[in-house]
Amino acid sequence: MPSWNADQYLKFAAERTQPARDLLARIGIDAPGRVIDLGCGPGNSTALLARRWPAADISGLDNSSAMIRQAEIDHPGQHWITGDIAEWAHEPAGTFDVIFSNAALQWVPGHTALYPALLRHVASGGALAVQVPMNLDAPAHTAMRELASTPAWACMLPAEGVREWHVHDAGFYYDLLSPSAARLDIWETEYLHVMDGPAAIVEWYKGTGLRPFLDALPTDGDRENFLADYTDRIADAYPARPDGKVLFPFRRFFMVAWV
Repeated sequence: MPSWNADQYLKFAAERTQPARDLLARIGIDAPGRVIDLGCGPGNSTALLARRWPAADISGLDNSSAMIRQAEIDHPGQHWITGDIAEWAHEPAGTFDVIFSNAALQWVPGHTALYPALLRHVASGGALAVQVPMNLDAPAHTAMRELASTPAWACMLPAEGVREWHVHDAGFYYDLLSPSAARLDIWETEYLHVMDGPAAIVEWYKGTGLRPFLDALPTDGDRENFLADYTDRIADAYPARPDGKVLFPFRRFFMVAWV
């Protein structure tokens, strides 16, 4: 099973793109010259940037070649780069008027060094705009970890655990960047997604948070069994409404750091 699958990710394209729209709406820059989308995935967020700033030089960077291939197919007019965000942050990549990242930096460790390095790539008058999930303790995530720790699954997963998200609280990012930023806009939003049922929440996480757990299992059969056990836990944690739908709260952290 490939680590990142663009088709799986885009099953919930509208829900995944809405936070990018909300972040973009808070960037009050009329005509940036250079813009980059870090962790661009299949290009759905980069397309928003291109529509907002059609005259800008816009690039999208992602470490998944599968995501970049899909972006090249769906959005052939943009500049796409296969690369690592942390490596890019510490390279002499020049400055950008907008550095944009929607739901990607949670996968990159070492935020104490990463975020200041990104800010140093922002041109005067520009902005670093970031959105990351902030629901690591939500039932859907605790269910992953609890299931992985049960005897039936712990013996099949790495003893040191699997790769998970890296997100701190809002105060961490304020303290980290306020000495260097001209201004920081920080906020959180909890989205209430209306899902068709517990299985839809599982499908959501198959494209993101479940990936490290599934990738670590040896066979497709093991992955299917893990998903079945996870679905049972999700059904208990997210009860259906009278119409059969499920409300899926998802909290996200937003920040625009101005230079």
